Amino acid sequence: MLVLTLLHAFMITGFVFLMMLVIEYVHVQTRGVWQTILVENRWGQYLLAALLGVLPGCLGPFTVVALYAHNTVGFGALVASMIATSGDEAFVMLSMFPGKAIVIFLILLPLGLITGWLTDTFLRNTRMIDETFSHQMVLHEDESCECFIPDLILPQLRNLTLQRGLLIGILLLFLVGLISGGIGPPGWNWIRVTLLLSGVFALFMAVTVPEHFLEAHLWEHVVKRHLPRIFAWTFGALLFINLFTSYIDLEAFVQANQIMVLIAAVVVGIIPESGPHMLFVTMFAQGSLPFSILLASSIVQDGHGTLPLLAVSSRAFLWLKVVNVLLGFIIGIFGLLILGM
Repeated sequence: MLVLTLLHAFMITGFVFLMMLVIEYVHVQTRGVWQTILVENRWGQYLLAALLGVLPGCLGPFTVVALYAHNTVGFGALVASMIATSGDEAFVMLSMFPGKAIVIFLILLPLGLITGWLTDTFLRNTRMIDETFSHQMVLHEDESCECFIPDLILPQLRNLTLQRGLLIGILLLFLVGLISGGIGPPGWNWIRVTLLLSGVFALFMAVTVPEHFLEAHLWEHVVKRHLPRIFAWTFGALLFINLFTSYIDLEAFVQANQIMVLIAAVVVGIIPESGPHMLFVTMFAQGSLPFSILLASSIVQDGHGTLPLLAVSSRAFLWLKVVNVLLGFIIGIFGLLILGM
């Protein structure tokens, strides 16, 4: 059981790694786009913030926190972003159940928009959330990057660094395993084709990007910062559930204690960290958790997107979590008791 769990965790982490590389590249390359489409009206802020939030990973929420700290967007936009986001767990959900993960994202996006508007409508200009920041904090600020310079490609390959060599080697092994059928879904479906195209693009990135981008973004941010945490939480969640189900019928336990499990999911979501939510993602992937509880957990938890918010305003963090918890619990109860899902 331990070996199979380890292999499963490695496979999920590999898929997450691939998607994170592509998201990181696209995010940096589109720097400035969100600035040009940000219009001076509330709905424009809500839409932008929710779209940045629903993107897998922490980069979108970090951007919204930075905009909030610079007085560019209001508290409602911050709420919209954090309700829409699922943090790094979004990558894991896409790797374990892509179809249902997309459904969750499509639900979270309008929920974030509506809740952001409602928050500003009822709490706007109150002492609870009305803050103006005079400081200029650096919170994962975007930076410009010319990421494709043809004249640098051959010199970089001739003087191959350890980081670039490892990335290229890992991606080549992944592509070989995917094409040969050793990893990935059985048969050539849309998931496997998407992984192949993403893998080829990631290999293109590893070969062509400048050293600074490779080291600062792909290696330091994705490989060193995110992957160990994602693997540890994924492996831990899988191992815990496998051990738990060896002694107790997990599905029957959850069905008999749905409200208690919902409360646990909502409370765990308060933690400003990617990882704890992984337990509920894994339970859902194995068919032991109702959809409503996973959705409630996704609403409340923000990955570690809210960690920099604690440095900006503990009051904003507190009220954000109050809104998240209330919405998550209401949606969870509605789904369980009214919709039965």
